[in-house]
Amino acid sequence: MKMHRLFGISLLFVLTFAVVLPAEDKAEKKEGEWVQLFNGKDLSGWIPKIRYHEMGENPYDTFRVEDGLLTVSYKDGYKDGFNQTFGHLFYEKPFSNYRLRVEYRFIGDQCKDGPGWAFRNSGIMIHGESPKTMGKDQDFPASIEVQLLGGKEEGKRTTANLCTPGTNVVMDGKLFLPHCTSSTSKTYRGDQWVTCEVEVHGNGTIKHIMEGKVVLEYTKPQLDPRDAHSKELIEKAGGEIMLSGGTISLQSESHPCQFRKVEIMELDE
Repeated sequence: MKMHRLFGISLLFVLTFAVVLPAEDKAEKKEGEWVQLFNGKDLSGWIPKIRYHEMGENPYDTFRVEDGLLTVSYKDGYKDGFNQTFGHLFYEKPFSNYRLRVEYRFIGDQCKDGPGWAFRNSGIMIHGESPKTMGKDQDFPASIEVQLLGGKEEGKRTTANLCTPGTNVVMDGKLFLPHCTSSTSKTYRGDQWVTCEVEVHGNGTIKHIMEGKVVLEYTKPQLDPRDAHSKELIEKAGGEIMLSGGTISLQSESHPCQFRKVEIMELDE
Protein backbone atom coordinates (compact mmCIF):
# COMPACT_ATOMS: atom_id res chain seq x y z
CA MET A 1 0.00 0.00 0.00
CA LYS A 2 2.80 2.39 0.88
CA MET A 3 4.58 1.58 -2.40
CA HIS A 4 1.48 2.45 -4.41
CA ARG A 5 1.06 5.72 -2.52
CA LEU A 6 4.76 6.61 -3.02
CA PHE A 7 4.52 5.82 -6.71
CA GLY A 8 1.44 8.03 -7.02
CA ILE A 9 3.18 10.95 -5.32
CA SER A 10 6.27 10.54 -7.51
CA LEU A 11 4.15 10.43 -10.67
CA LEU A 12 2.30 13.59 -9.61
CA PHE A 13 5.66 15.32 -8.97
CA VAL A 14 6.95 14.42 -12.45
CA LEU A 15 3.72 15.47 -14.19
CA THR A 16 3.69 18.78 -12.33
CA PHE A 17 7.18 19.67 -13.58
CA ALA A 18 6.32 18.41 -17.06
CA VAL A 19 3.58 21.03 -17.16
CA VAL A 20 5.44 23.88 -15.43
CA LEU A 21 8.77 23.78 -17.25
CA PRO A 22 7.45 24.52 -20.77
CA ALA A 23 5.54 27.52 -19.37
CA GLU A 24 8.74 28.87 -17.80
CA ASP A 25 10.67 28.35 -21.05
CA LYS A 26 7.97 30.22 -22.93
CA ALA A 27 8.19 33.14 -20.51
CA GLU A 28 11.96 33.35 -20.94
CA LYS A 29 11.63 33.60 -24.71
CA LYS A 30 8.97 36.32 -24.53
CA GLU A 31 11.45 39.22 -24.54
CA GLY A 32 10.58 40.98 -27.80
CA GLU A 33 12.08 40.69 -31.24
CA TRP A 34 14.42 42.85 -33.31
CA VAL A 35 12.61 44.39 -36.28
CA GLN A 36 14.55 45.86 -39.21
CA LEU A 37 13.59 49.48 -39.98
CA PHE A 38 15.90 49.53 -43.03
CA ASN A 39 15.22 46.74 -45.53
CA GLY A 40 18.60 46.89 -47.28
CA LYS A 41 16.97 47.58 -50.66
CA ASP A 42 15.33 51.01 -50.68
CA LEU A 43 14.03 53.78 -48.44
CA SER A 44 10.56 52.31 -47.95
CA GLY A 45 9.09 53.56 -44.69
CA TRP A 46 11.42 56.57 -44.49
CA ILE A 47 10.63 60.26 -45.14
CA PRO A 48 13.34 62.84 -45.95
CA LYS A 49 13.17 66.42 -44.71
CA ILE A 50 16.07 68.57 -45.87
CA ARG A 51 16.45 72.22 -45.01
CA TYR A 52 15.05 74.67 -47.59
CA HIS A 53 13.05 71.83 -49.17
CA GLU A 54 9.58 70.44 -48.58
CA MET A 55 9.00 67.26 -46.61
CA GLY A 56 9.44 64.23 -48.86
CA GLU A 57 11.89 65.91 -51.23
CA ASN A 58 15.28 64.23 -51.47
CA PRO A 59 17.41 66.62 -53.57
CA TYR A 60 20.41 65.04 -55.29
CA ASP A 61 19.51 61.70 -53.66
CA THR A 62 21.24 62.83 -50.50
CA PHE A 63 19.72 59.80 -48.80
CA ARG A 64 20.17 56.73 -50.98
CA VAL A 65 20.86 53.01 -50.90
CA GLU A 66 24.23 51.91 -52.29
CA ASP A 67 25.32 48.26 -52.26
CA GLY A 68 22.66 47.47 -49.67
CA LEU A 69 23.76 50.31 -47.35
CA LEU A 70 21.69 53.32 -46.31
CA THR A 71 24.03 56.07 -47.45
CA VAL A 72 24.21 59.81 -46.82
CA SER A 73 25.95 61.09 -49.96
CA TYR A 74 27.14 64.42 -51.33
CA LYS A 75 28.39 63.07 -54.67
CA ASP A 76 25.81 64.85 -56.79
CA GLY A 77 24.48 68.38 -56.72
CA TYR A 78 26.75 69.74 -53.99
CA LYS A 79 29.40 71.30 -56.22
CA ASP A 80 28.70 74.72 -54.70
CA GLY A 81 29.02 73.34 -51.20
CA PHE A 82 26.81 72.13 -48.38
CA ASN A 83 25.19 75.54 -47.80
CA GLN A 84 23.79 74.62 -44.38
CA THR A 85 21.31 72.18 -45.90
CA PHE A 86 21.06 69.95 -42.83
CA GLY A 87 18.79 67.00 -43.43
CA HIS A 88 17.00 64.21 -41.59
CA LEU A 89 15.53 60.92 -42.71
CA PHE A 90 12.48 60.11 -40.58
CA TYR A 91 11.03 56.68 -40.00
CA GLU A 92 7.30 56.85 -40.71
CA LYS A 93 6.15 55.48 -37.33
CA PRO A 94 6.76 57.06 -33.89
CA PHE A 95 7.94 54.99 -30.92
CA SER A 96 7.91 55.35 -27.12
CA ASN A 97 9.52 52.40 -25.34
CA TYR A 98 12.18 50.51 -27.21
CA ARG A 99 15.75 49.48 -27.75
CA LEU A 100 17.29 50.85 -30.96
CA ARG A 101 20.48 49.52 -32.56
CA VAL A 102 22.35 51.00 -35.52
CA GLU A 103 25.59 50.05 -37.23
CA TYR A 104 27.26 53.05 -38.89
CA ARG A 105 30.52 54.28 -40.35
CA PHE A 106 31.92 57.49 -41.80
CA ILE A 107 33.45 57.45 -45.27
CA GLY A 108 35.25 59.79 -47.64
CA ASP A 109 35.73 63.52 -47.29
CA GLN A 110 33.44 66.12 -45.81
CA CYS A 111 31.32 68.14 -48.23
CA LYS A 112 32.70 71.52 -49.26
CA ASP A 113 31.95 74.30 -46.72
CA GLY A 114 30.54 71.88 -44.17
CA PRO A 115 30.99 73.32 -40.65
CA GLY A 116 34.12 72.24 -38.80
CA TRP A 117 32.14 70.64 -35.97
CA ALA A 118 30.32 68.44 -38.51
CA PHE A 119 33.48 66.55 -39.54
CA ARG A 120 32.62 62.84 -39.18
CA ASN A 121 29.42 63.87 -37.44
CA SER A 122 25.94 62.36 -37.72
CA GLY A 123 23.22 61.46 -35.28
CA ILE A 124 20.17 59.47 -34.30
CA MET A 125 17.30 61.76 -33.36
CA ILE A 126 14.79 60.23 -30.94
CA HIS A 127 11.57 61.54 -29.34
CA GLY A 128 11.47 63.91 -32.30
CA GLU A 129 8.69 66.00 -33.74
CA SER A 130 6.95 65.00 -36.96
CA PRO A 131 8.53 66.26 -40.20
CA LYS A 132 5.08 67.72 -40.89
CA THR A 133 5.56 70.32 -38.14
CA MET A 134 9.02 71.42 -39.34
CA GLY A 135 9.42 74.73 -41.16
CA LYS A 136 10.92 74.75 -44.65
CA ASP A 137 14.07 76.50 -43.44
CA GLN A 138 14.31 74.65 -40.10
CA ASP A 139 17.69 73.02 -39.58
CA PHE A 140 16.99 70.42 -36.86
CA PRO A 141 13.79 68.85 -35.52
CA ALA A 142 12.97 69.39 -31.87
CA SER A 143 14.31 66.11 -30.53
CA ILE A 144 16.88 64.32 -28.42
CA GLU A 145 20.05 63.63 -30.42
CA VAL A 146 22.28 60.63 -29.88
CA GLN A 147 25.30 62.23 -31.52
CA LEU A 148 27.54 59.95 -33.59
CA LEU A 149 31.14 61.09 -34.03
CA GLY A 150 34.16 59.60 -35.74
CA GLY A 151 37.61 60.17 -34.28
CA LYS A 152 40.18 62.43 -35.85
CA GLU A 153 43.77 61.28 -36.45
CA GLU A 154 44.74 62.28 -32.94
CA GLY A 155 43.00 63.09 -29.68
CA LYS A 156 39.94 61.75 -27.91
CA ARG A 157 36.52 62.13 -29.51
CA THR A 158 33.67 60.22 -27.95
CA THR A 159 30.53 58.99 -29.70
CA ALA A 160 26.96 58.35 -28.49
CA ASN A 161 27.01 61.84 -26.99
CA LEU A 162 23.91 63.89 -26.18
CA CYS A 163 22.69 67.03 -27.94
CA THR A 164 19.35 68.71 -27.32
CA PRO A 165 17.94 70.76 -30.23
CA GLY A 166 14.89 72.49 -28.77
CA THR A 167 14.86 70.16 -25.77
CA ASN A 168 16.25 69.53 -22.28
CA VAL A 169 16.73 66.47 -20.08
CA VAL A 170 17.24 65.75 -16.40
CA MET A 171 20.66 64.47 -15.39
CA ASP A 172 21.77 63.61 -11.86
CA GLY A 173 18.38 64.81 -10.62
CA LYS A 174 18.70 68.31 -12.09
CA LEU A 175 17.41 69.97 -15.25
CA PHE A 176 20.31 69.83 -17.70
CA LEU A 177 20.51 72.90 -19.95
CA PRO A 178 23.82 72.60 -21.91
CA HIS A 179 23.24 71.85 -25.58
CA CYS A 180 25.72 68.97 -25.82
CA THR A 181 27.53 66.69 -23.39
CA SER A 182 30.05 63.94 -24.06
CA SER A 183 29.61 60.28 -23.24
CA THR A 184 32.29 58.09 -21.66
CA SER A 185 32.82 56.03 -24.82
CA LYS A 186 36.18 55.34 -26.41
CA THR A 187 37.24 56.95 -29.70
CA TYR A 188 36.43 55.16 -32.98
CA ARG A 189 38.71 56.23 -35.84
CA GLY A 190 38.75 55.62 -39.56
CA ASP A 191 36.06 53.92 -41.62
CA GLN A 192 35.36 51.09 -39.20
CA TRP A 193 31.81 49.92 -38.53
CA VAL A 194 30.53 50.99 -35.11
CA THR A 195 27.45 49.70 -33.25
CA CYS A 196 25.47 52.10 -31.08
CA GLU A 197 22.41 51.17 -29.00
CA VAL A 198 19.83 53.37 -27.30
CA GLU A 199 17.44 52.11 -24.64
CA VAL A 200 14.39 54.36 -24.31
CA HIS A 201 11.72 54.23 -21.61
CA GLY A 202 9.20 56.89 -22.59
CA ASN A 203 9.58 59.93 -20.35
CA GLY A 204 11.73 57.90 -17.99
CA THR A 205 15.29 56.70 -18.37
CA ILE A 206 17.23 56.85 -21.64
CA LYS A 207 20.58 55.06 -21.95
CA HIS A 208 23.27 55.33 -24.63
CA ILE A 209 25.12 52.02 -24.92
CA MET A 210 28.43 51.16 -26.60
CA GLU A 211 29.91 47.66 -26.59
CA GLY A 212 27.37 46.61 -23.98
CA LYS A 213 28.28 49.44 -21.58
CA VAL A 214 26.12 52.42 -20.65
CA VAL A 215 28.15 55.50 -21.63
CA LEU A 216 25.48 58.14 -20.92
CA GLU A 217 22.18 58.16 -19.01
CA TYR A 218 19.47 60.72 -18.31
CA THR A 219 15.72 61.03 -17.70
CA LYS A 220 12.63 63.16 -18.39
CA PRO A 221 13.23 64.35 -21.98
CA GLN A 222 11.23 67.52 -22.55
CA LEU A 223 10.69 70.45 -24.87
CA ASP A 224 12.56 73.66 -24.07
CA PRO A 225 10.18 76.64 -23.69
CA ARG A 226 13.12 78.99 -24.30
CA ASP A 227 13.24 77.81 -27.92
CA ALA A 228 10.77 79.65 -30.18
CA HIS A 229 9.77 76.60 -32.25
CA SER A 230 9.52 74.32 -29.23
CA LYS A 231 7.36 76.94 -27.53
CA GLU A 232 4.93 76.65 -30.46
CA LEU A 233 4.92 72.86 -30.12
CA ILE A 234 4.21 73.19 -26.40
CA GLU A 235 1.25 75.48 -27.10
CA LYS A 236 -0.12 73.02 -29.68
CA ALA A 237 0.21 70.26 -27.06
CA GLY A 238 -1.90 72.21 -24.59
CA GLY A 239 1.09 73.27 -22.49
CA GLU A 240 2.64 69.80 -22.17
CA ILE A 241 6.44 69.91 -22.26
CA MET A 242 7.30 66.30 -21.40
CA LEU A 243 8.20 63.93 -24.23
CA SER A 244 7.12 60.31 -23.90
CA GLY A 245 7.75 59.30 -27.50
CA GLY A 246 8.19 60.61 -31.01
CA THR A 247 9.94 60.12 -34.31
CA ILE A 248 13.29 58.49 -35.02
CA SER A 249 15.47 60.06 -37.71
CA LEU A 250 19.01 59.87 -39.10
CA GLN A 251 21.03 62.97 -39.93
CA SER A 252 22.84 64.42 -42.91
CA GLU A 253 25.29 67.03 -41.61
CA SER A 254 27.82 67.34 -44.47
CA HIS A 255 30.05 64.27 -43.91
CA PRO A 256 29.24 61.10 -45.91
CA CYS A 257 28.22 58.17 -43.76
CA GLN A 258 26.54 54.81 -44.08
CA PHE A 259 24.20 52.66 -42.02
CA ARG A 260 24.13 48.92 -42.66
CA LYS A 261 21.62 48.12 -39.94
CA VAL A 262 18.83 50.07 -38.23
CA GLU A 263 16.72 47.84 -36.01
CA ILE A 264 14.34 48.23 -33.11
CA MET A 265 12.97 46.08 -30.30
CA GLU A 266 9.80 47.51 -28.78
CA LEU A 267 9.54 47.11 -25.01
CA ASP A 268 6.48 46.51 -22.86
CA GLU A 269 6.09 49.38 -20.43
